[in-house]
Amino acid sequence: MEKRIPDEEKQEKVNALDGWKLDGKFIVKRFRFGDFLTGIQFVNNVAEYAEDIQHHPFISIDYKMVTVKLTSWQAKGLTDLDLECAVKYDSLYKQITE
Repeated sequence: MEKRIPDEEKQEKVNALDGWKLDGKFIVKRFRFGDFLTGIQFVNNVAEYAEDIQHHPFISIDYKMVTVKLTSWQAKGLTDLDLECAVKYDSLYKQITE
């Protein structure tokens, strides 16, 4: 099981991420897309990666905006795996939008 990041370290680690925000036990980011289907393609890519590593985010789709929330239920909070996923999702976003 992943080890939870201590509360006193969470904000510093989240600040090192690109645009992610700390929200209680979650980290959250909104991804904007030029059109609906590109957002859906991103969600599909995130879903495939999440399924491969068996660590699934909360995903909300609001037309051209996709919100991703990460936490680790077993650890009851953020883990390094959540941070690694955030970096991976940023990379998937750049692959689609650049």
